[in-house]
Amino acid sequence: MGKTVVLLKGYPRLSETFIAQELLGLERAGMELMLVAMRRPTDTKRHPINDEIRAPVSYLPEYLHDEPGRVARASLACLAKPGFWKALPRFLADLARDVSRNRVRRFGQALVLAAEWPAEADWLHVHFIHTPASVGRYAGMMLDVGWTVSAHAKDIWTSPDWDLRDKLAEARWVVTCTHSGFEHLKGLAGDPGRVNLSYHGLDLERFGHFEGVRGAADGSDPARPVTIVSVGRAVEKKGYDTLLDALALLPDLHWRFEHIGGGELLAGLKAQAARLGIADRVTFRGAMAQEEVLATYRRSDLFALACRIAADGDRDGLPNVLVEASSQGLPCVSTTVSGVPELIESGTSGLLVEPNDPPALGHALRRLIVDPPLRHRLGAAAEARVRGHFDHHASVDQLQGLFAAARAAR
Repeated sequence: MGKTVVLLKGYPRLSETFIAQELLGLERAGMELMLVAMRRPTDTKRHPINDEIRAPVSYLPEYLHDEPGRVARASLACLAKPGFWKALPRFLADLARDVSRNRVRRFGQALVLAAEWPAEADWLHVHFIHTPASVGRYAGMMLDVGWTVSAHAKDIWTSPDWDLRDKLAEARWVVTCTHSGFEHLKGLAGDPGRVNLSYHGLDLERFGHFEGVRGAADGSDPARPVTIVSVGRAVEKKGYDTLLDALALLPDLHWRFEHIGGGELLAGLKAQAARLGIADRVTFRGAMAQEEVLATYRRSDLFALACRIAADGDRDGLPNVLVEASSQGLPCVSTTVSGVPELIESGTSGLLVEPNDPPALGHALRRLIVDPPLRHRLGAAAEARVRGHFDHHASVDQLQGLFAAARAAR
């Protein structure tokens, strides 16, 4: 079996630990990988898991004008490939429906990928079904190699149906990580059997059982505030403005809120906290490495994430941070968006409310703040669900089987 090239939008990225975890799992299972990214890293920190991955990493030109010589050489090399003359009409048809510099850039990146394709590789796997899959689709045609794709969240819900249909028709198989995404893609696929549901799961050795004892703070003692944590980028779909509005409805209780993550909306959220009069209770910690996030879960009392559907249709799938927090016995308050109910059963393993509803979210937070036994019960049930159904070994085994079957069929 040859090596598999994995095409990524960016690598490494703090917000995509689930991808790094999958790559490491596939390597440990015996697959030989080569990573190609469309963007160089921009995060100032990196998760230790990325240092354990042995696969070499190369980078395509993020913008074609950054490396014109490389793009020109790739173009000349690809003219001699029979597959180029199959890919070109597909690109031109896509360009007619999506007249943009971005579409041209994807074809140029595909030319570089095809021209620099390693001789020992025989398969292409792509993470994200939007722009990375466009590059993968064109390159796969030029090279006449099989290609497959992992679809996640934003890439599904912000892509036009015509684009998804074309990729679903040509990829050997597609996996996605939530039932809602699975049903959406199946409805667009000419052959629904190509679409597979595969939860990311969690490396439960890295997120071992928390042996400590959480406190019994109930929001009544200013010396022992209840610690609420959230992890996620400050972007519209995470609903942090709703969460701050909900927290502002709890002035009679003693709590502290900690946010971990970067994001373009951070400045606005800090200003909002000041306007609401809760800035002294809110701490924005910025991006943190995985071991620091784990330590924060373990010293916190509950986790909150106010997921919503953004104006452009972007939404979470099943946020990995909810799985991580649950693995530590941390009760979660979230919303009914997308795949969240596939992990959390409201009232049994956490509390869920409708999105964009600060009073409902505030009520759910109040219930957990004032009731430590309820926090303990929900947290224990959440951990049991994760450890019973979200072990990442299952998803790695499923992916291995899909790769083997596709190669055998080819």
